[in-house]
Amino acid sequence: MRQDYFKNGLFCGANEKPAIFGKFIKTALLGLSLLFFGTAAQAQTLAALPISTAPITSVGTAKPLLGWSQFCENYRSECTVNVAEPDTIDLTAQAWKTIVSVNQRVNSSIKAVTDADHWGVVDVWGFPEDGRGDCEDFQLLKRKLLAEAGLPRRAMRMTVVIDELGEGHAVLMVRTNRGDFVLDNKTSSVLPWHRTGYVYIKRESQDTVGWVSLGGIVSSPTTTANR
Repeated sequence: MRQDYFKNGLFCGANEKPAIFGKFIKTALLGLSLLFFGTAAQAQTLAALPISTAPITSVGTAKPLLGWSQFCENYRSECTVNVAEPDTIDLTAQAWKTIVSVNQRVNSSIKAVTDADHWGVVDVWGFPEDGRGDCEDFQLLKRKLLAEAGLPRRAMRMTVVIDELGEGHAVLMVRTNRGDFVLDNKTSSVLPWHRTGYVYIKRESQDTVGWVSLGGIVSSPTTTANR
């Protein structure tokens, strides 16, 4: 990951504008990609439950992101940890269908835009109420909808990773009795954590209002600032 990303923010994958020909090729590839992933995601909804895998382990506490702390001041109920709730989801066929469906629905209904373009600031966490948002906004909405559907909020943790481009990114980790799965605005397939190709940095704690380290790297980004 480039050092300027660590200094200035945790980015969600925006790149510089390509040339016109590059845009054409990118659009064509994107269309094929959406067709493929749309078919794969639909098949996933109808498929059997995923196989059980080992969950990710935490290795101590981590410093919260400023954007998350400010979000918690505005939406305290979204950050409160109710230890009476289960810390994992019993992954029934109905629960799995709900998780996959919500991931698809939010990804297809929200337009990805950076906080800088959207709000004129580097990083702000919130709900995409106007239909636009960056990576953490997608995941916060997914968690809200899943909690409203009856899944325990305590088992759904906001998570910071380094993505395939070496840039910072926010995903939602859903912890279940069959392992930990990742909801991501980059794909509508819900994947086991170890199959995303990401480096895992930290996630919200399940025991207190705070974060735990996932051991990916020593120095981590301080914000989520891109789409």
